[in-house]
Amino acid sequence: MEYIYPKNFEEKVGFDRIRALVSSRCLFSLGVKKVGEISFYTDFETILRLIAETDEMKTICLMDDSFPVDNYIDSTPFLERIQVVGTWLDERELFDLRKSLDSIKSLLSFFRRGDVPRYPNLTNLTKGLSYYPYVTDRIDSILNKFGKIKDNASPELARIRSEVSAKQASVSKRIQSILKQGQSEGFVESDATPAVRDGRIVIPVAAANKRKIKGFVHDESASGKTVYIEPVEVVELNNEIRELEYAERREVIRILVEFTDTIRPYLPELILAYDFLGTIDFIRAKALFAIDVGGAKPILTSKPHIFIRQAKHPLLFLTLKREGKEIVPLDVELNVNERILLISGPNAGGKSVCLKTVGLLQYMLQCGFLPSLLENSEIGVFDKIFIDIGDEQSIENDLSTYSSHLLNMKHFLRNADSKSLILIDEFGAGTEPMVGGAIAESILQRFCEQGTFGIITTHYTNLKHFASGTHGIVNGAMLFDVSKIQPLFRLEVGKPGSSFAFEIARKIGLPEDVLQSASSKVGEDHVSFEKHLREISRDKRYWEKKRDNIRLTNRKVEEMEKKLEQELLSIKEQRKEILTKAKKEAGALLLDTNRQIENTIRVIKETNAQKEKTKEVRIELEDFKEDFESKINSNDEDIEKKILQIKEKQKRREEKNKEKGQIDNEISEELAPKSMEKGDKVKIKEQDIVGEIVEVGQKNAVVAFGNMMTSIDIDKLELISANEYRKANREVSQPRTGASVDTHKRRLNFKSNIDTRGFRADEAIRAVQELVDEALMLGIGQVRILHGKGNGILRQLIREYLATHPGVKSFADEHIEFGGTGITNVTLDL
Repeated sequence: MEYIYPKNFEEKVGFDRIRALVSSRCLFSLGVKKVGEISFYTDFETILRLIAETDEMKTICLMDDSFPVDNYIDSTPFLERIQVVGTWLDERELFDLRKSLDSIKSLLSFFRRGDVPRYPNLTNLTKGLSYYPYVTDRIDSILNKFGKIKDNASPELARIRSEVSAKQASVSKRIQSILKQGQSEGFVESDATPAVRDGRIVIPVAAANKRKIKGFVHDESASGKTVYIEPVEVVELNNEIRELEYAERREVIRILVEFTDTIRPYLPELILAYDFLGTIDFIRAKALFAIDVGGAKPILTSKPHIFIRQAKHPLLFLTLKREGKEIVPLDVELNVNERILLISGPNAGGKSVCLKTVGLLQYMLQCGFLPSLLENSEIGVFDKIFIDIGDEQSIENDLSTYSSHLLNMKHFLRNADSKSLILIDEFGAGTEPMVGGAIAESILQRFCEQGTFGIITTHYTNLKHFASGTHGIVNGAMLFDVSKIQPLFRLEVGKPGSSFAFEIARKIGLPEDVLQSASSKVGEDHVSFEKHLREISRDKRYWEKKRDNIRLTNRKVEEMEKKLEQELLSIKEQRKEILTKAKKEAGALLLDTNRQIENTIRVIKETNAQKEKTKEVRIELEDFKEDFESKINSNDEDIEKKILQIKEKQKRREEKNKEKGQIDNEISEELAPKSMEKGDKVKIKEQDIVGEIVEVGQKNAVVAFGNMMTSIDIDKLELISANEYRKANREVSQPRTGASVDTHKRRLNFKSNIDTRGFRADEAIRAVQELVDEALMLGIGQVRILHGKGNGILRQLIREYLATHPGVKSFADEHIEFGGTGITNVTLDL
């Protein structure tokens, strides 16, 4: 029984071209031979194994560069030849055998590595195969790395070649002597050199002087002016060399025969290993083809079933890809409830391509290929696939086009069953429409009764009506853009398609009166039917688009709701953690504050309120206060309550210590910050630089340091007296050597770059302010600020500050190659 019909099925669906493309991806002849042996399988386990092997090889080609692909050489012809006793392998064949055995060894090692094989299905192919190191070791003892017989392949060969070398040296020496003598006597050209003719060393001599050297003439030049003479003195030596060469050849053959005899028992295993090499090459070629056409392993089922998603005709895909065009993928489903898909639509709309795509992909799958579709597609196994497409008329057999179609239908009806897939193009065409349509409808009914699966294309209206009212058959339409009068090549299942004959004819340019006449002849009912089909198609697309938009909106709302819930839970957890941490920090702050205050009072008591010691204690307490306030600002209201409690406790302690009131008042006065006003003389804390306040803000003050003005944090300034100010200015006008050295060191150690990533806003502004002020004081003209890109908030805050600084001349983004908007270059006004 024929499982595939007709015999030229592969040519009709294009599988013959796929064979050729896969063959071109093979590395050697055995792989090509395997491509030619591809057959259609119906056994589910066999198909499952072949698909799994190809899919594993696809993974190897994409992910594993260590897979061996060198020296795939077919040695089976000469391995089969040497099965006859007395035959042997020559040097080239032996060298090819050595290289290809290395490839087989590499493949066996690749698949068998590890305790658990990474590619189990391909590893199963190595069962029963062995690598015979004896064979390769024996070859290595005979051949050198260039594929030539080694001198030490046998003691006899070594002796012969040694004698040949010695005699050749003697001949060469004697020839050189005769040549020099002839050159000195003038009958041999001064630039002449020995030559070789028929394996003998000869001397080129002018024809006029040939009798001046005794010997044998072996050749002459094309012009006849030069003859090549073997001197009589070396004839005997050359004869001996020739005899030794014959002996060498006999010894080489003896060695090769001996080697061939030793490997003859292993020939069946070696031929099996080369069959494995050809199989791997074939599977690799299939995998490479699958990669090129987007092939994937679908979900396989043993029962007849088709549910292909985003399917592409591989040959059409490659053609459009070369042209830079996109292919329109197809979604097709055939199941027990909708076994036959009846496709209608305009000419050149893609009906036949859809039919061929389904047939070709199903055939590829059951031949062990990865079809061009998505991995979540589901495909079952059919026992038979029949196709009726194209013109099969035959003058020899007296068959018309319609007769050939009927013969195909006869074969289908006799042999199709519930495990068959039929593919029929232009069903019922080729004869009178009414009769052809009626016959086609009856045949379609029989297919439906037999439970046959199929893809059928048609233009007949009666078949569309029959499909819409018959269980097991579903209509499908190839979509058409009415506004542009061009096909969309998309399949829509569930409704019949229109042929759009009038629209296409109108686009082509047929006279309108001819079209009006045709409309009246075909009848109002038929025209209305086609019109209603178009309206239904248009309305369906509209509501499907609406439905998709609603689904998309609902999905976004659900995702947003889920995201908000997660964020709320996260915020609650963070709040809980922050509160816990704040309570711990508040407790620690309370202990530190009490300890610091008690320590301050103790030091004052012990030193009897000495001024210098009191000042040191005040500075320490001021530092602790600043640190304390920064920590307070980073916590919540609970910490503020703790601080209030600390202050109240401190107040009660001060009331209890009235006898120390004078000391406490002095400390309070020194701790209280003095307000600064315009014109006050100040200096930077822990530095000797003095200046005069020009303008006072809430946190910053603009200070004139000599001829330079800069904005600086008030907390970093310290009020000084006018005498201290004048004294400091006199020291600047008469600088000491030590101060100059200190400034020079500061310039050397100054870093003009700063990285503010990860800083809070106030920390970043403070760091930038210090960098700019330091640069201005040291006379540095340019600095760079690395703040990163992110959302741009830190960059904006830093630039707003730079715009208000009087010492900043300009700022701009770094060059795109060196950081772009993530870095700000600042030019200072020195």
